Amino acid sequence: MCATCGCDTHTHSHSHSHSHTHDHGEKHIAVEKDVLYENNLLAARNRGFFDAKNILAINLVSSPGSGKTTLLERTLTDLKDTVNFSVIEGDQQTTRDADRIHATGTKVVQINTGKGCHLDAHMVMHALQGMHPHENGIVFIENVGNLVCPAMFDLGEKERVVVMSVTEGDDKPLKYPDMFHTSHLCIINKIDLLPYVPFSLDKAIANAKRINPKLEVITLSCTSGEGLDKWYQWLESKKS
Repeated sequence: MCATCGCDTHTHSHSHSHSHTHDHGEKHIAVEKDVLYENNLLAARNRGFFDAKNILAINLVSSPGSGKTTLLERTLTDLKDTVNFSVIEGDQQTTRDADRIHATGTKVVQINTGKGCHLDAHMVMHALQGMHPHENGIVFIENVGNLVCPAMFDLGEKERVVVMSVTEGDDKPLKYPDMFHTSHLCIINKIDLLPYVPFSLDKAIANAKRINPKLEVITLSCTSGEGLDKWYQWLESKKS
């Protein structure tokens, strides 16, 4: 079990006794610190790699069903003639999302985490070694759908983008503050469904800003295309 979040991962496997002593608690904290320390060292290496090749690395995080794979598909299709993209696709099982990305003509590497609920810097480093992403391009890292554990793991990205949708509830930032606090941009997706769901854009944005006053917010719909231009402008501003 990964001591940091309680999930099984391929890269960090720790066994725990069922003791509930004070000593056990101290060991748990020590292992957690060790896991995050090792992860942060590797994240720094990934960051150095991205910087050396002038690659904009973006960690896409969300809960399941927010539409981040659809957002990626739309982005890759619309901008592939002007930007060199590569994608690292994280899922617990199957290659379905990676297959969707591959269909756009984009270079993609699939990482299956099994029971693991997040990507870590070690997984990303191995993916990069097999991928050879384009210099001066953009690497999207689509994390496992989870708003808790991925917040703790730096992957070496330059930007962290949290995606939520209007079908999830406008209190999402208050329920998962760490993820919104560590992100640079919040995308509120599926705004074409606003007439049909009890969701307040104003409340959602206010809640997100309450957690992170510096957080940028873009509202869009991959179905209607509304707001996608703002997302593309944001990407261009971060790439230059």
